[in-house]
Amino acid sequence: MRQPELLIPAGNMEKLRTALLYGADAVYIGVPGLSLRASSAELSLNDLAAGVSEAHGKGVRVYTAINTFARNTDLALVRQTLPALIDAGVDALIVSDPGLIRLVRQIAPSVSLHLSTQANTTNIEAVRFWQDQGVRRIILARELTLKEIGEIAAAAPGMELEIFVHGAMCVSYSGRCYLSAWRNRKSANEGDCTHPCRWEYVLHESTRPDEPLILEEDEQFSYLLSSKDLCLIEHLPDVLATGVSSLKVEGRMKSPYYVAVVTRIYRQALNAFMHEKEKYKCDPQWIEELKKISHRGYTTGFAFAEEKIQETSPQIKNIQTHEPAGIVLICDKAQKRLLIEVRNHLEAGERLEMLLPEGGIVLTDADMTDHEGNRLQQANSGNRIYLHGDIETPAGTMIRKMIS
Repeated sequence: MRQPELLIPAGNMEKLRTALLYGADAVYIGVPGLSLRASSAELSLNDLAAGVSEAHGKGVRVYTAINTFARNTDLALVRQTLPALIDAGVDALIVSDPGLIRLVRQIAPSVSLHLSTQANTTNIEAVRFWQDQGVRRIILARELTLKEIGEIAAAAPGMELEIFVHGAMCVSYSGRCYLSAWRNRKSANEGDCTHPCRWEYVLHESTRPDEPLILEEDEQFSYLLSSKDLCLIEHLPDVLATGVSSLKVEGRMKSPYYVAVVTRIYRQALNAFMHEKEKYKCDPQWIEELKKISHRGYTTGFAFAEEKIQETSPQIKNIQTHEPAGIVLICDKAQKRLLIEVRNHLEAGERLEMLLPEGGIVLTDADMTDHEGNRLQQANSGNRIYLHGDIETPAGTMIRKMIS
């Protein structure tokens, strides 16, 4: 079995570098105005070129999303942007619109095309159709079961297939939702989703306004609109048995801490499986690690049952046991200290954990000082301070602490 690619979101340069450090095989990034994500999760063309260069220097591929539902006014931006993407050396373009596929083929006929999950490809004939259009990879619809995915892979051995294995899910079909546009005049289909599906609602019947409709599930109220997060770490053998080429993590708008933890854990799991398939077991510690990042409860989504999705309950806003404490900027081996950028309030003597790609280092009594060597009793987000100790860790290492 060929080892599949681990594909990680890179919403900005820091997240891209985090993905590289923690073991991504490939990253996907957004292009301003064309990538179905807010501007906070897109790279400027200059950053994109720099990011591609850094990634390629580490043997990591870069895929660029231009998967907007294009209007006529978007076509000029595509024509203007495409040469810069080609010059930067991106490894593939992620597209969803047939018109953009045609346009890209005219301007850059040799570039690889990946069909976005927004195109909701759900059957083998659709795969063959897109294959005829020159698409190299298809990111299958999230609504498919692993059984259906395996059938498609067996019937189309010449097509690369990519599926999501972790991250937020949308209850609208293939993410095509108008709720944000209706409630806030910010369209999810144009990259501006405000996530109103995660708000709390009460439903009233017009003739009985004082009798709200409450739906119950296992004696707990349910959100009809908001799903738990996808997590397939426990079912990696079943996922890989389908024959897919790429395992994708959702989250270009998530934090660098999220990128670090998820990349690190899925990298360890994939390596463990490929090293010893027959004896492979999901390490319970991997599941515990994934519970330390912000999530809304976990589900296997549609992987094992058609039209299956699990709602969150009102008690679940975001579950998270740990939070980022800082990120290593410089490791000064000679003076045995780390320059870190603080990401949350820190107190002297607080228990900190350094997340290495393999394993971690726990600090319980490291001195904090400022640039003049003055000992600090506390530090706040945005401060740059030194942590002292005989510690060796690469720049970009994430530091976390328990949420009090």
